[in-house]
Parts: sequence; structure tokens; C-alpha cells
Amino acid sequence: MDRKTYTAELAALRQLRTEITAAEKQVAAAQKELDKLNQQRSRRVAGLAGYEGAQAPAVAKASGLSVGDVVRIAPLLDPTPAAVRAAKADDQAAAAAAAPAPAPEAAPVEEPAAAVAPVLTRPAPVPEQPAPTPAPVDVEDHRVEVVAEQPAPAEPAVPAPAALAAPAAQAAPTAPAAPVVPAAAASRPVAEAGPREMPTLPEGPTGARFEAVTTGLVSKRPNFTQQARSTVFLDAATGDLAVRDRVVRLDLGTRTPGEILDAVLHIAPGTERIYITAGAPWHDGAERYSTLKDAVAAWLNRPSERWTTAVGAGRDKLAGHFVHQHQPVGRYAPTTTPDGPVTEIRSMGEWFDPDGADVTTCRDAFRLLWQALRRHWDDAVLMGSPSQTGRDLWSRTIPTTGKWAGGYPVLSEELRGLLHATGGQGRTELILPPRVPEQLPALVEYDRTFAYAKHLWKSPVGTPRRITAAAFAAMTEQEQIKALMSCSHWNVRVTVPAGWNHVGLLPAPVTGDRAWVYPSEPGATFTTWAGGAEVHLALSNHLMPWKVEILGGLLFEDGKPLDEWGKRLKSAWADLTNLSTLHGDERQRTAAYLASRAVRSVLLFGLGGFAQRPRLVSGTTPIGEALPAGVEILGQDGEVVTWQRQAGFSRDPYAHPEWAAYVWSGARAALLDMKYRQGKEVIAHAGALHARPGTVVYFGTDGIALTERQPWPYRGEPGDYLLKGHLTGPVEHPTSQEQYLKLRALGRAELAEKGSDQ
Repeated sequence: MDRKTYTAELAALRQLRTEITAAEKQVAAAQKELDKLNQQRSRRVAGLAGYEGAQAPAVAKASGLSVGDVVRIAPLLDPTPAAVRAAKADDQAAAAAAAPAPAPEAAPVEEPAAAVAPVLTRPAPVPEQPAPTPAPVDVEDHRVEVVAEQPAPAEPAVPAPAALAAPAAQAAPTAPAAPVVPAAAASRPVAEAGPREMPTLPEGPTGARFEAVTTGLVSKRPNFTQQARSTVFLDAATGDLAVRDRVVRLDLGTRTPGEILDAVLHIAPGTERIYITAGAPWHDGAERYSTLKDAVAAWLNRPSERWTTAVGAGRDKLAGHFVHQHQPVGRYAPTTTPDGPVTEIRSMGEWFDPDGADVTTCRDAFRLLWQALRRHWDDAVLMGSPSQTGRDLWSRTIPTTGKWAGGYPVLSEELRGLLHATGGQGRTELILPPRVPEQLPALVEYDRTFAYAKHLWKSPVGTPRRITAAAFAAMTEQEQIKALMSCSHWNVRVTVPAGWNHVGLLPAPVTGDRAWVYPSEPGATFTTWAGGAEVHLALSNHLMPWKVEILGGLLFEDGKPLDEWGKRLKSAWADLTNLSTLHGDERQRTAAYLASRAVRSVLLFGLGGFAQRPRLVSGTTPIGEALPAGVEILGQDGEVVTWQRQAGFSRDPYAHPEWAAYVWSGARAALLDMKYRQGKEVIAHAGALHARPGTVVYFGTDGIALTERQPWPYRGEPGDYLLKGHLTGPVEHPTSQEQYLKLRALGRAELAEKGSDQ
């Protein structure tokens, strides 16, 4: 071969490389489209299982799958008779019992199953007296009321802590679940609720989708201005209506939605939004229904000759009413033009608790809220809910220059599902005797002021990098520390150290309504997911480090997508808080205070909006007609059945559960240990770990209750611990969350009466 031929072959090889690259891209795109279609087919097959008459052979023929594949996707469609399945299972169990156990074989280990995280601080001496062993407690969480049975006598086995855990914001995982492996010491009390299986990051092409973003879905800065809606404020108890700058008294009849709409629109034509400030008409006749939700659904769907449920348009086509026990949303249109203008009936409680304030004060609070936000956003508009308002205001802070000028990419649906399943929200836990006294010497409540606002300065951005146990083990100690301190989410196996006598540090999953507990018994071992802030605290707390083994994780780029949004909201909150103390008019002071609470709701629910849980679609169907597949019936009256169903993840450009999960993790860590800084210098600490062991009674999202006062400074800044209540003892220890909330109210009243120097 001469040089000329060699050169020609190189050119041909380069051309072939280009063609191969193009072909690979086509194959990848085709594979991606195929995966998407297969997922759609699986979802539809699973949805068909909701129809009582569905049969696997028919579904298999329609879908192009085998009957076995259909049954694996939707087990409810298994045509095998139950008796045959039971006999087959018995035969398999007998065969397994008779088969000799295979001889163990040494298998080569390609990578470690877990990598032990480094200790990040020198531990304090082990306490001489460990905490007493708690008795196991059966726990059931119903969100509104948490019920705990009386503790049973202690047994010789060492159980994990008894706790009441409130729901964390999450959804059913979309990834295959891997079982939690609790230690024997921890499994007994958790088993009563049942350890909940946590999803893991799969290998291969499936796992690659957990390190990806959704194609063509980006959070972009809007190029339009929101339109303000005509809004009025109604006291449904008295009939007082605040419309613009006047108040009129209405006759609301029996307070059905139709009567309220007729009365309000007669006085204020064109009204698009009615906020009920008092009276809660949706609770009328609630005693006739088995649940409060049934009563609300019946009220929302009360028949009217002139009004019907608004069907909306576009994405809101199936939205209809939103059924909630205390803060429902009714959407109505005239029966003559059901696709015409919509009027909403909403609760003022979405924004703040009016706490007896009249309609004029509520109207003034809304006006002050808008004015405070307008100073920081020229185009600020108050939307129907604080969640919608928060996300809209955030979208107007998306940078126009720099790396993220084009917007923030939305994570893949698989990764969003993982974060929903593994990233809990606020910590709610009632510590039961014998970990605390039966008779409390006092009940002292501390609440973190505007807590989440303190944790917005850094958030994860971009596509995460998967960290395996082997990759973590291969890092230097400095690289490991940096990874743990970065925006990250870790799958870990945790062991509570010997001699530990304080509260739990990391959440452990248990079955129930998205429940979490916080094991603290020495020797308890559990597998969980936790944010970098919590894992770092477990390794660096000043008492003693916990053993944390890294099973895997996701490491994001550190960014500031929420920083500007948070700064503006904090400034608006500070302005209104100052006005609530300095204004000369008492009504305006109250209105300013309520407006400051509304800013808190904008941030709190705006952040929750980023979590973008799988959608709940609600609707109504006339009695006698077939219901849509896979629905949950909420209630029915003589005319219609009200239902809701999971509609999966929407293509929401503002879906960022990684931001919500990271902020919630930081807030949970701050309940245990928060630093007060002056510049870069740490001048004080606060949090449960800085109280004496055995004095922490309750965790409540952004506050804690103890049996004694703490010397924690209060500067009025976001995140600071404020003394909120003090109930003088002896106090009988509450056995449920409901009992605790009653004691908390008494403590707040006593503190207000006697002052903080009592």
C-alpha cells in the first residue's frame, strides 16, 4: 500500500465513522421511542385492570403481548383459578423444602456492595447512661389524626424507637423496588407497621434513564404577563361581602354553591374568584356523611339550575372541582354556557388562617401582599393559590444570562419517581415514654421562623451523576467529604452507634401512608435514602458519629436556581413583618401580619409545587353510567358519583422534585443542629441535639417541643428558633398527635398571657 492509497483509506474510514455515528443516533432515537411506546402500553394495560370485566386474553391480543406478559404487568388479570394458584404455590413450597441446600460457592466480587463513609468529626465521649429501652408501640398514621396504642411491657429484645410519623411528600416509585434490610434489633417494632421497600438505581440501559433529563422539557422564563382576576371576599357565616372598597350584606339562603354564586354575582358581576374567609359552607350537614371528604364532595356537586361544574379547557379539561376536607376548590360555569367564564369558590385558609379577621381585614391583607410582592416583581399577580403564585413568581427569576439562561432542564420521569419515593418532607414525630417522662415537667415549644427560606441559597441543577459504592470507595477522603457536602441524594445503610442516647437522625421507611420513623436505639440498622445534609450530620454531629455505608447515590451540580426567588420573598416577608409591628392602626397591623403569613405560604407551597406529585384528576359521572378505569370513588349523591384517579406525571416544565427534596432534607437536619453565624463565624447552635437527652417530646416540620427552656438566641431572621409556647407542668405526656396539639394550644395561650419571661 502506497501513501496515496493510505490517505484515501483514511478519508473513507472517516466517512464511514460519520455514517456509523449517524446510524447509532438513529438507533438510539428509535430505541428511546420504542421504550416510550412500551411504557405507554404497560400503563394502558395496567389501567385496563381497573375494569371489572377485563380479561387477560383480550388485553394480550389487543396489546400484542403474551398472556403471561399481561399478567406480569397487571396481576389482577391472572386467569388462573385461585385454587389452582394456591395448589401450585404449595407444591413449589414443598419442593423447595425437600430440595437439598446447594453447597456454597465462592463468587468473585467485582465491586463492594457498600462503602463506609468517613467520620467527619471527633466524637464526644460516650455517655455513661444510655437511654432506657422503649417499649414497642403500634402506630397508625391518618394525616389528620395520629393514633398510638398504649405501650406494651418491654421485652428482652431491643426494639427500635416508637414514633409517630406524618406523611412525607412522595409517590409510588416508578423504578423496581429493592427490599429494605433491617437489622434484627430494628426490625421488630418496624415490622408491626412493616418495613417499606425502597427503590434502588437499576443497572444497564434502564439505569441510564435515572441519570437523564426529559427531552424537550425545560423551565423557561415566561414571555407574557399573568392577568389579574376579579376577586371578592365573603364571610359565609354573616353574609358580609368585601368587594373593592365596600362591604355589603348578602342573603346566602341555604349556602349552596349555586345560591352563593347567584348572590355574589348579583352584587359584583364578572367576579372570577370568591374567597370564603369564615363559615366553611362545605361542612354543612357533614354529620350525615361517613367522612368529611364525602360531605365536601356532596356540597361541591350540589345540583343547580343555573350552574354546572366547569370543565375548563386544555390541561384542565378533567380538572373540575378539587375535593379537600378543609380547603376545597369549586369551579363553576353557567349551565347555558358550560365552556364560558368560570367562577371559583375557594378557601382563604389556602393563604393564611384568618383567625377571626373580618372580610375587610382579609381584603386589606391581600392588597398588602400584592403591594409587597410588586416591589420585587414588576409583573407580580396573585393567582388562585399560593402554590401557583409561588411558581409563577419563581419563573420570572430564571436568569437571562449565564449557563442556565435557556432554562433549567426537567429530570427524567424515572428519576422524578425515585425522588418522590425516597425524599420525605417534614419530620413529624411524637417521642413516647420511656424515652421521655410520663409526667412532663413542662412543655416548651420552639418554632423556626420562616424556616424553609433559610435553605434556598443552594440547590441541585442539571443532570445528576450516579455514584456507585465502588466509585465512592475509590474516592479520596476529601472527595468523599466534598460529595457528601454537595447537592446529593444517597442510598445508605445506617447503624446507630453503641451508647447513643438521643433522638434519631435519619428517616427509616415503613409501610402506611408514606410513613417514616427515626430509629435511635443503639445497634439498630436500616436501609434508607437521605439527602446530603442529613448524611453529613449523621457523620459529623458533635455527640458521636453514626456508621453510614454508601450503597449508591446521585451527585448533582451545585447551583442557585431558588436563591433570587428566596431573597425577594424574604425581603417581602420582612417588610410586612415590620409593618405588622410598627403600623399605627390595629386593623392594618393585623392585615400586615396576615399578609406576611401569606408570603410564607407562597414560599412553602411554591416549593411543594416543584415536587410535582403524580396528578390526581377528579371528576363526576352520572349514576348508572360506567366509571372511568382505575378511579377511586370519593362519594355520591342522588345524581352523580364523584371520583378521582392517578394520572401519572404530566409534562410540567416546572417539575423539580430535586429542589424540594434538597430543601426538605436541609430543614430536617436543621431541626437537629442549626448554626447561628455572624459573617463566617459560628456564634451559637440550636436544635434537638443541643438539648439534653430525654427532653425532646415532639418534632413538627419546622419546630420542636421540649420539657425545658433553651438558651437559643432569637434575632427574627429566617430559620431562627422562636419561643412559641410554654405550658407549666406537670403535664401528662400526650399519647397522640391530637393530644399534643391541644397541649400546644394551651402552651401558646399561657405564654401569651404571662410573657416570655415567666
